[in-house]
Amino acid sequence: MFLVGKSPAVTGFSKPDPERRKELAVFLKAAGLKFKNPELLDLSFTHRSVSNESPRRGNNERLEFLGDAILGAVCASVLYSGFGEKSEGELAKIKSVVVSEDILASIARELQIDNLLILGRGEELSGGRKKNAILADALEALIGALYLDSGFGAAFSFVQRCIRPEIDRVIGENYHEDCKSLLQELSQRYFKVYPQYRLINRSGPEHERLFRMEVQVGEGVFGPGIGRSKKAAEQEAARMALERLKGEFGISR
Repeated sequence: MFLVGKSPAVTGFSKPDPERRKELAVFLKAAGLKFKNPELLDLSFTHRSVSNESPRRGNNERLEFLGDAILGAVCASVLYSGFGEKSEGELAKIKSVVVSEDILASIARELQIDNLLILGRGEELSGGRKKNAILADALEALIGALYLDSGFGAAFSFVQRCIRPEIDRVIGENYHEDCKSLLQELSQRYFKVYPQYRLINRSGPEHERLFRMEVQVGEGVFGPGIGRSKKAAEQEAARMALERLKGEFGISR
């Protein structure tokens, strides 16, 4: 049975003031959404750092947990119904890219969720408004809140509208491939080993941190891949390894 409306399991509401309500209304209009419960919407943008500093104040972690499950289900449904020619393995790879932190954060920025985040003082000062993890979690929390407020149909429609362009990019333009998965398949097929990733160094302040990773496949070491997170740097190192292996050994994917 699908839950609709304010759930008794959702706690920690803080009534938004008139100015905040105006901001939320502008967001809803731009995003093409409707919410009956502005407190629930506001909670979806409230990071856990707020609760750390004000223990009585709720945060969006539970909504993010719920939204993550809904996001995965909707993405799987869209892929299953729209791409009957693709195998389970291919669908799984596409889904892993589409619901990745980088893409979810990008969608959150397009919706200008970064401007609506409520952060604790420490997180605000450390550049939390720009962090992919926080933005991705807020988008998932929004999905969870929309589900509770308006039902699965509204959540499905919103998620489909957000992710369908990303699915088309992955399939049609080979956009942002999951290079780590591709490299692992290639390594096992040709070298009978798993790729080994190693952090070379990290640099920069916390909110602008850069990671440098290298990857070893058999006797070969490739990289360094550079990214704003370890995962992003690993993806870049994997991409570099794929290109080198294809060129040097004539290996195809």
